[in-house]
Amino acid sequence: MSGIHPSAIIEDGAQIGQGCTIGPFCHIGPSVRLGDRVELKSHVVVTGDTSIGDDTVIFSFAVVGEIPQDKKFGGENTRLEIGERNRIREHVTINTGTDGGGGVTRIGDDCLLMAGVHVAHDVQIGNRVILVNHAGAAGHCIIEDDVIVGGISGLHQFVRVGRGAIIGALTMVPNDVIPYGLVQAPRGELDGLNLVGLKRRGVTREDISALRAAFKELSEGDGTFMDRANRLGEEADNEYVRQIVEFVTGQTDRSFLTPRK
Repeated sequence: MSGIHPSAIIEDGAQIGQGCTIGPFCHIGPSVRLGDRVELKSHVVVTGDTSIGDDTVIFSFAVVGEIPQDKKFGGENTRLEIGERNRIREHVTINTGTDGGGGVTRIGDDCLLMAGVHVAHDVQIGNRVILVNHAGAAGHCIIEDDVIVGGISGLHQFVRVGRGAIIGALTMVPNDVIPYGLVQAPRGELDGLNLVGLKRRGVTREDISALRAAFKELSEGDGTFMDRANRLGEEADNEYVRQIVEFVTGQTDRSFLTPRK
């Protein structure tokens, strides 16, 4: 261990990895496990049955691993798992899971949670996700890899956001978002594809053209949204398009943001 400020409180039972830095007035609970080279700035609270991966940095006044904001929670032992190389900024709150939601909240690797973000109970977040200032994910949400959620936006309980999607600022997202979708407007309208994100990740022009055609079919084709997705699945041979089809058709009884015509 190294770099532990004398004012920090580390309760008996906490496991602190090699090379960690724990700043002034931090409080580490007895069931916390910090990986190697984790840095807690100052006034950080890490509690509950919480594990934090190597090289993660948590900034001042974040509260990580507290109990869910759920009246059904009865004190059962649930967990929070945070991966490696994450940046968790000031005043972020992340809660543990609930028995009814699987018992664990998870955040992957290389994510950025900006100031004031809230991650509720049983949320599952993938890798390289960015939640911008004061965004919130309500209980049981799933956010796949490479998603960006804009500032002061909110995801309703149980919403899934597919990989590579982007949510504009000041947006409420009440239903699932297809992979690579672009969502904006106060009540979350699916308004196209995240073309900037696709290009940044080096997706080929051919694949982007296939996605454009698929989006047009989903927005303008005949039948219901699910009919169009099923038909697209029968016709598509592009990997990215198939990801959208599988996201939509692989679940039953789901509500999706449908493309704006």
